[in-house]
Amino acid sequence: MTTRAAVLVIAAATLSMLVGLFVGNLEGGPGIVDTPVYMGYGDRIEDGQIPYRDFAVEYPPIALLPFAIPSLISSTQDEYDSLFQALMIFAFAGCAVLIVLSLHALGSTTARMIVSVLAFWAGIALLGPFLMTRFDLFAALMTLTAMTAILYRRENLGPILLGLAIATKIYPAVLVPLLVIRAGRRGGNAAALRALLLPLVMAALVYLPFFLLAPHGVARSISRQASRPLQIESLGSGVLLALHHAFGMPLAWASGAGSQNLTGTVASVTSGITALALLGALVLVWMRFARGDAASNERFTRYAAAAIIAFIALGKVLSPQFLVWAVAAVVLVQGTRGVLATGLVLVACGLTRWWFPGMYWELVKQFDPQATWLVLIRDLVLLGVLAVLVARPLRGAVRSTAREPEPA
Repeated sequence: MTTRAAVLVIAAATLSMLVGLFVGNLEGGPGIVDTPVYMGYGDRIEDGQIPYRDFAVEYPPIALLPFAIPSLISSTQDEYDSLFQALMIFAFAGCAVLIVLSLHALGSTTARMIVSVLAFWAGIALLGPFLMTRFDLFAALMTLTAMTAILYRRENLGPILLGLAIATKIYPAVLVPLLVIRAGRRGGNAAALRALLLPLVMAALVYLPFFLLAPHGVARSISRQASRPLQIESLGSGVLLALHHAFGMPLAWASGAGSQNLTGTVASVTSGITALALLGALVLVWMRFARGDAASNERFTRYAAAAIIAFIALGKVLSPQFLVWAVAAVVLVQGTRGVLATGLVLVACGLTRWWFPGMYWELVKQFDPQATWLVLIRDLVLLGVLAVLVARPLRGAVRSTAREPEPA
């Protein structure tokens, strides 16, 4: 690591702690919190109960770490909330450090590193203090750790860390095909097979102890995530709510699977269409990546961000905290395309803050028109980010000057 990068890493870590404290104490507070649920999991683990066997868990195993740690050293909900927030602030600082290190691997200038970290801070601040009551900053940290290792061409460590990220939150799995294509282009079929097996085997090893103790509990956890209904903030729901207001199409909602969802035949059909659209978008991203210089670090970060955005924008569930994953990935994209994509993601963050959490229950219970249109516009902006990332270069577009490091 160069002296310049070391100084930026120290500055990013230190200042991010202050920014994290600022975000956690923004006016209005978090509103809707998840920490009581997390504390329930953590307390049961502290009591010696086995996840998936003695109590149902919808999250992958590594996600249980930030749930359990505060339970070990707290006795009240307030203490738990404070400790959990502290963990998320550390995760936030870790993400900023990894952004600097990733951009160093990409050969970015000092100004580019500073702007990217500032954009990351801005995205988190725009989303607001509720993020400190969710574990998605930890999930983003795990994913960025894997991406950083991949950019530094750690051929074994990168895939292993990606497997750990998948065992924290499922969304990094969309990066596996990109990693396989990249490895195959650089090292042939054997390297591609290793890039495929290492993350999958690593994730499976994390699940294995729990699967041996409670196979039905693990299967139930995975199937619950795969079969979730159409959540009310998703793009599919946004379209249906818009049709409801424009043409009076009848809709209903219900709580289930940890979220509020649209119900009925129309919602079920839309959920299926959304799933097909997501699959199509991911295949497009992977194919476009394979048609170019798949060994390029710059292209890998661009298409990794595109895959993550596709997963968010076209998924059946689009919770506000998912935008953390988007911000952390998009700020690494180089050139004019990266600037435009980052700007659009920040717009999506601002639109989310406009209605969440203050208008959330009006959206759910009354299908509030203002909240409906804000949700739909936000979701369409995310589709715009995807289009920017996968579109062919425009005439006159500024080419990136980023340099790739020598192989480690």
